[in-house]
Amino acid sequence: MRYAPLQRLTRFRYHMVSNLTREKNRVLNLIFLKFSTYKKDCPFSNLFGQASSAVIGNLTPDQIAAMPVEELVDLILQHGNQRLKDVPEMAKTIKRAARNSYRLNPKMQESVDITLAMSLETIRFFESQQKKIDQAIAKEIKAIPHTLETIPGIGPVYATGIVAEIGDISRFDNHNALAKFAGLTWRENQLSKFNAQDIPLTRSGNYYLRYYLVEAANSVRVWEPEYAEFYRRNFTEARHHNHKRAVVLTARKLVRMVFTLLSEGQIYKQRRLS
Repeated sequence: MRYAPLQRLTRFRYHMVSNLTREKNRVLNLIFLKFSTYKKDCPFSNLFGQASSAVIGNLTPDQIAAMPVEELVDLILQHGNQRLKDVPEMAKTIKRAARNSYRLNPKMQESVDITLAMSLETIRFFESQQKKIDQAIAKEIKAIPHTLETIPGIGPVYATGIVAEIGDISRFDNHNALAKFAGLTWRENQLSKFNAQDIPLTRSGNYYLRYYLVEAANSVRVWEPEYAEFYRRNFTEARHHNHKRAVVLTARKLVRMVFTLLSEGQIYKQRRLS
């Protein structure tokens, strides 16, 4: 029961983030219908941020193209934050994009405006809920000591997800047992030499743990030279689906390290490549 509350929180977060991603993809489609050049020319670092949402949610390209730069600057400043730089230039960029944008059929305008506004509001709600769930997860994980965040590329989201799904590491005799639990094993072909590049995963095991391990491996290989080289070698050798094959094999390698750190309470120490 020690890990059950954390697991409930991390799984809820996983589904919430999945819904958020789907909603953002829906918004991108709606934005393209309303303002075809906005995604490509958007000067905001966060297309779904408050300032960007205020522009794309409240104004049509025709309105943006016609309004004075100063008025658009005031709107951006009203909904933006103090970190925005050179807002007048941002406003000019948006106006140029508006002039070059395709125009939506007037019969579609109202329906697109309504659904876009509601989707943007849904995104803001999901993001506020994500902050709350992250606070709850941070509070819960304090009671469960671990060293996974000492691995370069593994932050609190991946670490807590992995810990929550593994639970008590003493349940597993070795890293092979942990890999099997995560579904990071392959069906061996008895008629030919086994090669994980050619054989599909067993598709069994804990889906959430496999997800967190694969995502963590994809991050670790960016920061950790040993894992970067392992990923690169497997990417080059793969016959098809190069990235997918390489990152899953990297995740299997990561399982060994995760098992060692959790079993022995060690912190991660980088090994030099020869």
